[in-house]
Amino acid sequence: MHQSNWRVGLPLALITAFLWALLPIAMKGLITDMDSTTVTWFRFFGAALFAGAWYGWRRDLQLGALFRGKLLPYTLLAVGGLLGNYIAYATGLNYITPGALQVLIQLAPLLLLIFSVIWLGERFSARQWMGVALVCMGLPLFFNLRIQELLEGEDRQYLIGVGLVVIAAATWAVYGLFQKKILAQSRPQNLLMLIYVAGSLCFLPVSNPTSALQLDALGWGLLLFLTANTLIAYSAFAKAMAAWEASRVSATLALVPLMTLALSAIIGALWPAYIEVEPMNWISWVGAFTVVLGSLLAAIGRGR
Repeated sequence: MHQSNWRVGLPLALITAFLWALLPIAMKGLITDMDSTTVTWFRFFGAALFAGAWYGWRRDLQLGALFRGKLLPYTLLAVGGLLGNYIAYATGLNYITPGALQVLIQLAPLLLLIFSVIWLGERFSARQWMGVALVCMGLPLFFNLRIQELLEGEDRQYLIGVGLVVIAAATWAVYGLFQKKILAQSRPQNLLMLIYVAGSLCFLPVSNPTSALQLDALGWGLLLFLTANTLIAYSAFAKAMAAWEASRVSATLALVPLMTLALSAIIGALWPAYIEVEPMNWISWVGAFTVVLGSLLAAIGRGR
């Protein structure tokens, strides 16, 4: 068991949370001018370029180990999981607002917990079950203004978005589960570098990189931010997981939807043309806080 160090883990987890909170807001501004697959390709390609140069210069990569013995199936599942997550997340954002996406994506850490119980034989405490129940109660409250049109299938676009984000949550949980197994035997940068390269190769045939030439200054700014975001957030996340208990990191990341809702509200008020803000009443806010509280309880679980 590694030594837990919150002085390193907490700041890294908070950096990850803030970057993930801004992510769908920045992406929503870009997918009006560039399709989501191309945005995803740029994120992987930029990250592969910068990380490859950095780790290559430091001679810090041992990718071969990921393809040997027992690690090979784990590697394939982790890479496939995160690629699936990226594309489902980006495509889902075409149909729903950033705030709604971030509340829904809270299913990801919950699914990771459930997978860990089934697959890694971890035990669920009463507090964790209560967390799961709170998330299940909070989601319908958050979407209370949309439930009727969702159930009646009136807003088919929004329903597609919800479905895609649920897929994004499930594929992220698959990535998280196998990443944990891989990190016991390999360093975080090996897996991340492999994912960046795999994403660049997989999404290139279906993307249109030349569409970047039509972007204005804001578009380029958003594209560069999204690429840097990929690199910094996942590096910070992997290092936080290595320095601090996974449950504490997850608990910190549970704050992401509230950050996104707050940032969306501020940006929506300052630039109404830039972003569509999720319609919310007091019940929606209660729902959002309930989801976050549920995520926190499920993440903290046993222990303090």
